[in-house]
Amino acid sequence: MDEIIRKIGLYGIVPVVKIERPEDTLPLAKAFCRAGLPVMEVTYRTNNAEGAIREIATEMPEMLVGAGTVIEPSQVESAVKAGAKFVVTPNLDVEVVKTCQRLNIPVLPGCATPTDIAAAMSLGLNVVKFFPAEASGGLSMIKAMNGPFGMMKFLPTGGINLDNMMDYLKNDKILAVGGTFMANEGFVRDGQFDRVEMMTRLAMSRMYGFSLTHIGANCESEQEAQKWAGLMGSMFGFDCDESAGGIAAGSCFEFMKKPYLGERGHIAIGTNFLDRAMFRFETMGFKFDRSQDKFSDRGDLKAAYFADEFFGFAIHLIQK
Repeated sequence: MDEIIRKIGLYGIVPVVKIERPEDTLPLAKAFCRAGLPVMEVTYRTNNAEGAIREIATEMPEMLVGAGTVIEPSQVESAVKAGAKFVVTPNLDVEVVKTCQRLNIPVLPGCATPTDIAAAMSLGLNVVKFFPAEASGGLSMIKAMNGPFGMMKFLPTGGINLDNMMDYLKNDKILAVGGTFMANEGFVRDGQFDRVEMMTRLAMSRMYGFSLTHIGANCESEQEAQKWAGLMGSMFGFDCDESAGGIAAGSCFEFMKKPYLGERGHIAIGTNFLDRAMFRFETMGFKFDRSQDKFSDRGDLKAAYFADEFFGFAIHLIQK
């Protein structure tokens, strides 16, 4: 159960969908997968929900499919039989939660008040859906409840969009965000699955926030490193900063005093969420050289190198 919740957190975004027509099921799921987001919550707001979950679970086992808007124990049983991997509810219903626990399926019940959260904790839960997020006070409300409920994490849903999703995701009490903005009813009704893919790619791009941080060039000696750093500094007005291993020219270049990783050097790519980025690349089949991990003074992972070189360069991800 904890592994499913962990994966939801690493995906970071959960598309919430309403599927009325059976023929829309696989094209919609495939659009999310093509965009690199193999997770979705199929809401029990139509008679097709169980069938859609079953088709996705059968035809696309790589998709982490869950059941949403579950309000009755019978819907939990229906979803589990269909192949759902998690359950999301709009409210905290004790019988629904207990049914999920009996069937060993993760459940994220909808909570909006301290009373709801206290009740969820009494049921042994440490992650809940915060719903309706924006109407219930948004991130400010979550921060206010963090004092007495610091052990709780949240999946905010309701009013989440491209403009505010990062405000939530940057808070360490947020497991992930959920929303319909990537696949609203109009997109699905009109068969605009290419638009669903585009919106999902845009959301993922904003979450990862990949950007070139610096390029490190291998030099044969300290003198050569000083030469090139000095030249870049004089050409572009960059300040030079020397460390034990190299000399930086501004924030763009680092000249290593002796050959380091990579035949030619290394490239640093910054990201908003190092753990989520690494999970993304690992699911794509890339490997990391964990012997080269770099940590902050607090012990947090701050940089990770890919195991392979690319066009003569080692590439590492760095936490922004």
